[in-house]
Amino acid sequence: MWKAWLETYGGRIAGIAAGLLFGIIYLISGFWDMLFCALLIGIGYWIGKQKDERRGPIFPLERLTDWVCDRWPWSR
Repeated sequence: MWKAWLETYGGRIAGIAAGLLFGIIYLISGFWDMLFCALLIGIGYWIGKQKDERRGPIFPLERLTDWVCDRWPWSR
């Protein structure tokens, strides 16, 4: 049961764990840092969900380089 659950939601769990780990560092400092921690956990969940759904890379490098080259031709 746990193995199937981890295979299905492994990326989300890892993303939340990473966000929580980084967020705990900021929790010590106060309220605004706690809000930042919640943001980190949310971003971790989103990245993990993208991995679980196998949507491809989060930041498609080819599309970014094409955009830069079209925008600034001298950057080629």
